[in-house]
Amino acid sequence: MEYFIIGERELVLGFMLAGVKGVAVTNRHDALDAFHMVTGSGNLVGALAKENRPKVLILTEDVSDMLSKEVLDWQMKGEAPLIVEIPGLQGRIAGKKSLTESIREAVGIQI
Repeated sequence: MEYFIIGERELVLGFMLAGVKGVAVTNRHDALDAFHMVTGSGNLVGALAKENRPKVLILTEDVSDMLSKEVLDWQMKGEAPLIVEIPGLQGRIAGKKSLTESIREAVGIQI
């Protein structure tokens, strides 16, 4: 399975050591360009063709917040790549639910 990460420089470098391609970003403009390149959305020259897109796009929570509207729109399409959020270097953003918490809330049981 192919992965791609957009996030903080240190996290991107760590994932690259494991063979995952990625782009380090520090602002919304760079994050949006990287997102459009990977998903093929927008009018970005150099966007990846559908058959070359990764199957999973990993975003740090900071990047996901920068691109909240675009991420939500993409998720509603139901197309690949699947978007997965991970905490940044500073840890989870206060008040943001983890995947486990969301599942527990949806299912209604806690183990």
